[in-house]
Amino acid sequence: MSHRHDGTGRLPAAFLAADTSSFVEFLGRHAPDTLAQLAPPPGTAGTPLTPHATTIVALACADGVVMAGDRRATAGSVIASRDIVKVHPADTHSAIGIAGAAGIGLEMIRLFQVELEHFEKIEGATLSLEGKATRLAAMVRGNLGMALQGLAAVPLFAGWDLTHSRGRIFSFDATGGRYTESDHHSIGSGSYFARGSMKKRWRHGITTADAAAVAVEALFDAADDDSATGGPDVVRRIWPVVAVVDAAGYRELDDVEVEALVRDLLGRRSDDDSPGGAVPEVGGTPA
Repeated sequence: MSHRHDGTGRLPAAFLAADTSSFVEFLGRHAPDTLAQLAPPPGTAGTPLTPHATTIVALACADGVVMAGDRRATAGSVIASRDIVKVHPADTHSAIGIAGAAGIGLEMIRLFQVELEHFEKIEGATLSLEGKATRLAAMVRGNLGMALQGLAAVPLFAGWDLTHSRGRIFSFDATGGRYTESDHHSIGSGSYFARGSMKKRWRHGITTADAAAVAVEALFDAADDDSATGGPDVVRRIWPVVAVVDAAGYRELDDVEVEALVRDLLGRRSDDDSPGGAVPEVGGTPA
């Protein structure tokens, strides 16, 4: 918006008028061109060459929520990125992950982060967790034109509810529909496989440490059946992003912690007689 200053070196009056606590609405009024990426360009359609982010999982646990995402982005049948980060802090007590068109999704995350920060500065208070989810739903709805052209970006949102002192998970659809998930949820191309994995391992009162292990295993199972989901890369030492949100706030497990979870999983799977693959044969006969 630098081209809109009045030449005096001072901020334009629009910046000084607290007429809305929504940063998105502010841009829509005073600099709509900066939101062009959230509107459909004329004559543009989705293309398989657009990098797409894939699987994100979230689980409620006794002390909060755990969110994790794989690191692969694909463009058609090509791996566009092996180390994309799809899980980010939305603010101090919430996390957001994205699946779908990677560029639009990451831009949506950055805009949402500013939206929450702007609201807090203007109102002098933070939005409730439900309020944050409602704001995010409106942003997803604003991308409907692009979604109809094949460039959908759908988030998964989770955080610590300061009002009710518990972790909560919210999912969305491409039209901006918002849904509350009670136990666990996943989005992206590997979500069906991840959801089945979590259904077997999740339980009420699960600890944060165990929920992180279940999240890593769910992504591993998704990668086993979905080519667009990236499994842990032991050679390049690329691990899933695993974030925890509790009463203390948002934090990410470091590489050492995630690697330990991955190697424990690989060890357990390697000890299996048939770790999800073909039955070993002895002398040409199935064992």
